[in-house]
Amino acid sequence: MSYLNISHKDSVAIITLDLPGEKVNKLNETMMDEFSSFLDKLETDNDLKGAVLISGKKDNFIAGADIDMFQARETAEEIEQLSKDGHKILNRIAEFKKPIAVAVHGSCMGGGLELSLACHYRVCSRSSKTVFALPEVKLGLLPGTGGTQRLPRLIGLQKALTYMLTGKNMYTRQAKKMGLVDEVTHKDAIEEAAIKGVQKIADGKFKRDDKCSFVEKLLEGNPLGRKIIFSQARKKTAGQTKGNYPAPPKIIDAVEYGYKHGLKNGLENETVLFGELGATQESRNLVNLFFGMNASKKVPNPDLVKPVKKLAVLGAGLMGSGIADVSINKGDYQVLLKDQSIEKAAEGEKSIWKDLNEKAKKKIISEFERDQIASKVTGVDSYDGFKSVDLVIEAVFEDLELKQNIVQQVESATGENCIFASNTSSLPITDIAKGASRPENIIGMHYFSPVQKMPLLEIITTDQTADWVTQTAIQVGVKQGKNVIVVQDGPGFYTTRILAPYMNEALKLLEEGASIEYLDKIMKDWGFPVGPMALFDEVGIDVGAHVAETMSPMFAKRGVDTKNKAQDLLDAGLMGRKNKLGMYRYTDGKKKEVNSDVYKQFGGSQRNDPDKETAQQRIALTMINEAVWCLQEDILSSPTDGDLGAILGLGFPPFLGGPFRYIDQTGVQNIVDTLKAFTEKYGPRFKPAPLLEDMAKNGESFFCE
Repeated sequence: MSYLNISHKDSVAIITLDLPGEKVNKLNETMMDEFSSFLDKLETDNDLKGAVLISGKKDNFIAGADIDMFQARETAEEIEQLSKDGHKILNRIAEFKKPIAVAVHGSCMGGGLELSLACHYRVCSRSSKTVFALPEVKLGLLPGTGGTQRLPRLIGLQKALTYMLTGKNMYTRQAKKMGLVDEVTHKDAIEEAAIKGVQKIADGKFKRDDKCSFVEKLLEGNPLGRKIIFSQARKKTAGQTKGNYPAPPKIIDAVEYGYKHGLKNGLENETVLFGELGATQESRNLVNLFFGMNASKKVPNPDLVKPVKKLAVLGAGLMGSGIADVSINKGDYQVLLKDQSIEKAAEGEKSIWKDLNEKAKKKIISEFERDQIASKVTGVDSYDGFKSVDLVIEAVFEDLELKQNIVQQVESATGENCIFASNTSSLPITDIAKGASRPENIIGMHYFSPVQKMPLLEIITTDQTADWVTQTAIQVGVKQGKNVIVVQDGPGFYTTRILAPYMNEALKLLEEGASIEYLDKIMKDWGFPVGPMALFDEVGIDVGAHVAETMSPMFAKRGVDTKNKAQDLLDAGLMGRKNKLGMYRYTDGKKKEVNSDVYKQFGGSQRNDPDKETAQQRIALTMINEAVWCLQEDILSSPTDGDLGAILGLGFPPFLGGPFRYIDQTGVQNIVDTLKAFTEKYGPRFKPAPLLEDMAKNGESFFCE
């Protein structure tokens, strides 16, 4: 079957991209070969003025290059060659004598955008589904088919650097304003508009407007101005990446080289840098993460899924309204948002409306779409109408008795097949299900705050949870746009369980004399997005104290000292950001200064920061070792889930690949040796998980690659 379906209309070839057997189009070798053959014919066909590229897929133009091509190549030279092959065809398009236009509806990512940049005219649909991005930086790469050279020359240097260094999305309004696209129209009219674009260029009647401002032209149009821009970009990038990610500085290098040495040399240099980056361990880890994330958006047994049309969310606070938000926005579900009073439920609705209104103001969605989505959530204060609900997600205060009572209330208000899911972060689901009349319908769905931004959903099953309930919950999570991992029940499940020793070790170092800001700085340098002290404030010291209490019996069995220091802070009136007083003091919601009063609970005001590397290893290895305990005890079903959960739920450094890949790459024996040395010096909390010791003995690793 052919990737390209070719027809003719008004003396223009219409090329419909439709990759057989896939939901989305990807740039791959087959497409490039077919396109090259097509260009040979177009060159000599005097009846055709040019060509239009359009997609045959729903809401997708091209999702990017096929990462499998990249995975199959090991060395920098092989990866560089892949980039060169892509350049060959895209350069040919860019220099082609007849105009080639793209008509884009849906996602146009990575190689798809680079292909569009090589074309001579760009039309896109006025749909919220249409989105452009160069996300290669998220894979530890740079745009490798001309993006580093063509994007800056089209939309301006500063804007192009921003999009390439962050990988963030551009929507249609921005795309038109910046000059990325020449025309925006209704999705049913894009083909016609692109044909007219081809004809205008063929007849010599098209001139592209330069959308750069006077100030941008002034600064970017001379070597001195560009030198300042590149210098600032390097400074900002170094501050953000702490030198842990090799791709951002190389992106800046690639763009700068092209400005100094011209487009042709810039393109050649891009292929070399692409090859160098592709062979780094950081890129390999990020690519493995990408595959893991893709796999976590699939339902393992779709045949077991029962249809869910209507959801109810109990609790309209930050978590509850966040869950309702992703359910109506991404999941397209009808949602009842219940709280104790209609006023509280209305507050939750209001916060959802506020987010939708922001999107409408930014023209990401239309006002009609805003109203349509908002109408899917209804605030309620009773269980009336719950008979037709297929899934109830409870997001109330972390109190076991309260949750058990709610289970009974929900069971009497709903039908036989209604699933009850608890959004608890640490209470065992088995305990919540005690006394339930339908324990097989009870499951954990642990979301992370803020729900709209955090990609992970941790689903927790008990020995009694029915398989159809698990598969249905996964389906709901996937529809909500989440990456889903399924773990077994136990105190703290997986994410909270491995976070507890990490936070505990940071508090131990605080007690030994480390300063709050030092602990945050060293762990951010190690690669976490926020340090442990700031995280304490974000999560809430009250939540930290509750988690420590829930989990201490399990750790005590292993001889770990389980003094609950978070409870001492809570007793002193510290709750973190929520009451503007925690490890830091907050004014108007912003972190202002270290709260030095905390030191009274941790050995006094005299601070003496420890050795950086030892402190980093102590904090990180407690989490990494606990992840292995979770695998050993079957809380986790695979190391891949463990890596995914730690990265997406807790901010474990993505470039390190997750706890299990980190162990493999550091060496299992090296990790065991360090843990044993720490056990002797600091106590039994560092005792290596028996599975780790066995693997070291047998020379095994978690991933056979």
